[in-house]
Amino acid sequence: MAGGGILLLVVVLVGSAASGIRGVQRVMNLQRAFPLNQIVELEALKARDRLRHARMLQSFAGGIANFPVFGNSDPSNAGLYYTKVKLGSPPREFNVQIDTGSDILWVTCSSCNDCPKTSGLGIELTVFDAASSSTASPISCSDNQCAAIVQTANAECSTQSNQCSYSFQYEDGSGTSGFYLSDLLYFDTILGTSLIANSSAPIVFGCSTSQSGDLIASDKAIDGIFGFGQQHLSVISQLSSRGITPKVFSHCLKGEGEGGGILVLGEILDASIVYSPLVPSQPHYNLYLQSIAVNGQLLPIDLAVFATSGNRGTVVDSGTTLAYLAEEAYDPFVAAITAAVSQSVRPFISKGNECYLVTTSIAEVFPPVALNFAGGASMVLRPADYLVNMGFGDGAAIWCIGFVKVQNQGTTILGDLVLKDKIFIYDLVHQRIGWADYDCSLDVNVSLTLGKDEFVNAGQLHVSRSSSCVLFKLRPKSNISLLLHISMVVSFFFL
Repeated sequence: MAGGGILLLVVVLVGSAASGIRGVQRVMNLQRAFPLNQIVELEALKARDRLRHARMLQSFAGGIANFPVFGNSDPSNAGLYYTKVKLGSPPREFNVQIDTGSDILWVTCSSCNDCPKTSGLGIELTVFDAASSSTASPISCSDNQCAAIVQTANAECSTQSNQCSYSFQYEDGSGTSGFYLSDLLYFDTILGTSLIANSSAPIVFGCSTSQSGDLIASDKAIDGIFGFGQQHLSVISQLSSRGITPKVFSHCLKGEGEGGGILVLGEILDASIVYSPLVPSQPHYNLYLQSIAVNGQLLPIDLAVFATSGNRGTVVDSGTTLAYLAEEAYDPFVAAITAAVSQSVRPFISKGNECYLVTTSIAEVFPPVALNFAGGASMVLRPADYLVNMGFGDGAAIWCIGFVKVQNQGTTILGDLVLKDKIFIYDLVHQRIGWADYDCSLDVNVSLTLGKDEFVNAGQLHVSRSSSCVLFKLRPKSNISLLLHISMVVSFFFL
């Protein structure tokens, strides 16, 4: 078409003779996406096509979202794993802890007066300013979403401010309060073996206006927490309920060196993965732990110790650095390990914790430990999965039991000490968790659709700006460690 830059499309609708409906003409104006007399860069055309392809495949059930992973499990550095999320318009980036033990994504709000302004962890803190985002929408008391939130989450409606508010208290004594709002979350979505879309979706998250406890300690301050729980306000639940991502997420947390790893809203595939069912109707990811074996010998622990009821049960929680074991299981566990190594190392007690002076590799002298779960799924722990290195003394390395005794309640918590160097799959469709030992510095295969054999090789996603070639390579990166979700674990280990 010459000149105008506008197309005229004539649509003629013709009725049947029997119905007597006469032909009707409709004229639709179509405008060019790019002006005719303007040179358009090839990359702009490619970007527009990618967006169109993403819209065409929006109903594709297997699109997975990829997030970078930073941090490590070293408790001497207050270790945990975190990722980066982009929120708002224009998007701003936030460092948030990966936490399977809570449900809500929240970030620090610009209106927070007592929140830390600087961090000693080498990261620049960012605050969310709802007034600066063109797509932000606070959730008011009259909003139907607020009524649903109040019924199912830690929320209340403040009639004074007309804002749907929240207040969370964590097990380390820290807490945060603020209000809910809706805005865009940005993420990379793999829609096919050669198609990646820069995606976004509106989600409900928290804007923190007040923080307390370790959350305000500037030496280990972060921007927020990314809750991966099962409740309907978690990001995985919000996105999967709209068919944007599968109702499954996976992580592989690297324990050695700088840490890092893989985090995808999707299913990692590996032939050695074993699965165990989730305990139904629980607020956390509870598993049926049935027994513990040290060096192949079952420990004399009553099965009732691991039963899920009230404050009892076994929880998988990436927001916890170490591991916690019910008192009735902890004592025989430590006794069995000490008996197995007493001829090779020197045991001693440090601030109530069982420690050992070791002059050789722990892999050579310490026994394997097996956690046995329902469904015949066993999780075999190497010495590095239950011991923590606490430096040196008397010419030997000091290693302490990384499991903490839980008194007066039967809660067992499997934190990053146990979760690291393993693939973990949280399959919410089939209500099960799967795991397998894995070198998390390697690439992984990720299923594009649940129940199908299609997969792509995915790790850290990188798009080459020079050639628009999509590279599926894992480049874990992290030399920063952050806040402990349950922080009572570190100080008493130091001599």
